[in-house]
Amino acid sequence: MTDSDVDEVITKTLESAPKDATHWSTRSMASDVGLSQSAVHRIWRAFGLQPHRAETFKLSRDPQFVARVKDVVGLYLNPPERAVVLCVDETSQIQALDRTQPILPMPPGVPERATHDYKRHGTSSLYAALDVGTGTVIGSLPSRHRAIEFKTFLKRIDAEVPADLDVHVILDTSSTHKTPAIQTWLTAHPRFVLHFTPTSSSWLNLVERWFAELTTTKLRRGTHRSVGQLNADIRA
Repeated sequence: MTDSDVDEVITKTLESAPKDATHWSTRSMASDVGLSQSAVHRIWRAFGLQPHRAETFKLSRDPQFVARVKDVVGLYLNPPERAVVLCVDETSQIQALDRTQPILPMPPGVPERATHDYKRHGTSSLYAALDVGTGTVIGSLPSRHRAIEFKTFLKRIDAEVPADLDVHVILDTSSTHKTPAIQTWLTAHPRFVLHFTPTSSSWLNLVERWFAELTTTKLRRGTHRSVGQLNADIRA
């Protein structure tokens, strides 16, 4: 294998695609350049090339992107005194799923196995407020996902946070967060200050990481025969 062989493989990998596919495989590249599959694999590994992989990205088009990022990150790095910073969001359509057959437990050398199909037993919604300073979560499991439920959740936060503290709330720009009823309630409760994340930037809200942890550790592989069971696991 010569330097020109390596150069040809790298150039073709980066700048072209096979006629009958969207990306190169070791077989198609080996056939095209006259090398072995293992040779192509060694070249790709040496230069960190992985044509079989693709990732997605999303760019925010929010005209206030920079200002909102600075505002939220500023709260994380330097929270105001005599105040709590809460990351608030909701996730809806959490499904109570039960497998069609019993899950086979993990024996030595074989992972736990479950059927790919499942039965649906209803859905739940979750409102959560993550306290950035302590890591504790205020949660609510309403049956629906509307502005009225969000207002009820704000009342719960108001009841649980000591009255002598201001409440800085980080949340997204969902329409349910900006209705006249919500604005009226906020006017009557001036200690609440809302800080909006930019559009298409849910990664900036730390409660999303908590939602991911909940899904990974409890929900994705869980079995629930009712919404009641699902809610009990979420509360736990």
